[in-house]
This record gives sequence, C-alpha cells and structure tokens, in this order.
Amino acid sequence: MAKRPAFFATDPTNNKSPLVDVVIVDFKWFPGMAKSQKQKSIKSLHDAIKKRHPGRVLEISSKSPEKLGIKLSAFNLGFTHPKTNKFICVESAFQGSKVFESRGPFPELYAQTARDAKRFFKDKELGPLVRFDFFGQLWPLKPMTLFYDWLYLNILKRNPDIAEQTLEYDCFTDIEFNPRKSINCQAYSAALFVSLHRRGMLDDALKSRDAYLNLMQNSQNWIESTEYGACHIDMQKRLL
Repeated sequence: MAKRPAFFATDPTNNKSPLVDVVIVDFKWFPGMAKSQKQKSIKSLHDAIKKRHPGRVLEISSKSPEKLGIKLSAFNLGFTHPKTNKFICVESAFQGSKVFESRGPFPELYAQTARDAKRFFKDKELGPLVRFDFFGQLWPLKPMTLFYDWLYLNILKRNPDIAEQTLEYDCFTDIEFNPRKSINCQAYSAALFVSLHRRGMLDDALKSRDAYLNLMQNSQNWIESTEYGACHIDMQKRLL
C-alpha cells in the first residue's frame, strides 16, 4: 500500500472552507518505472478516491492516461514570452528565478527544457535559497509554494483552451509527487486554479503580485494543517 495526497477544489458556497482540500489517500502501489506500472498505480489511486469522494479526477504528470494531464505537467505547460519570443514552461521559469545566497537569478534557464533547468543546479554550492526573482519581480519563500503556484496559475490562464478543460475537474493528483523530496505540486496548483475560478476570485488574485500575496497570506495554510504537510515543513527547513 502507498499514500498520496488528492487535491480538491472546494465548494465555492462555503466561505469557511480552505481554497483547496487536501486528502491523504491509501491505495495499492504497483512497483516499477514502466509507464504501464505507473498508470496501474494511478488507476488504483483514483479508484480509492472515487469510493469516498464524488467528482471527476485528473492525474497531472507525464504518466497521466489523459492528454490533458500531460499538457498540464509543469514540464510542458508554458507560454511564449512577448519580449524574448521564447517558450518558457512553468518548471524552467521556477528554476531560473531562484536566488541563492551567493548567486541568482538565472534567466538563461528560462528557455531551456525543464530537465536541463533542474540539472543546472546539481553539485553547485550556492548557499541557501533566499527568494525568487522573475523578470525583476521579487517573491518571498513564504508562504510555502507561493511563487510556484503564482507561476502555474498565470501560465495556465495564458492557455485558455487548456484552462477551460481543467475547469471540468474537481480533484487532481500527481503520482510522481513525493513530499519527502519536493515542496511544490502541480496538482495542488491546478486545484487552486479551479477553486479560485469557481469563487470568481481568479482575475482579481492575478491582477498583481501584491493582490495575490495578500490573498495567500490570509488563506488557510494547507501545508501546516495536514499530516502530509509535515514532510514539506521538514523539507523546507533543510532547504533554507
């Protein structure tokens, strides 16, 4: 058996609910790196979710059985920047915006593939991560996942066809996500996008950095409120 978080866009009529509901789900795991094995695990996870929660569920990863789930992967979802005329995916934008104690940001990574952008930092001694800088716009490290989610929401909004399809789903998963190794999760970001849209808050939230920052600082901290989030907090302490 294994555990994974499922991220639900919450009821927009309930003002007391968090923007995203995180549920830890137990399911049968199928070991192996083959795509077929990953998809067996995805099916097992989704079957377990549907036994307890109604609604449509979408896996977001390169192993997703749905084309939309693959398109929504942070490695694939992106936009063509109007000034540079180069394609930038969510992951490369995130990696290139990192500012460490001794160096950063790294805008040269924006136009690289997500895998190359991630590999860039391997074996480099840069000191602790101190903030993010995206084309001169500065972002703090806390609340956790703040900058990553903002990037994902903005870039998804720039892809209206994909965004419209995403809004048809209620719950999102990422079979590859391991809270012991990562902090940010594309499935959470997608659920946040749907939840904000259903509340009529998406456009206002993305008007400016300050508007988004104010909204997230005043929202329930989902990371600290779940057993799953304890892994994030531990990881954050080791990264800082």
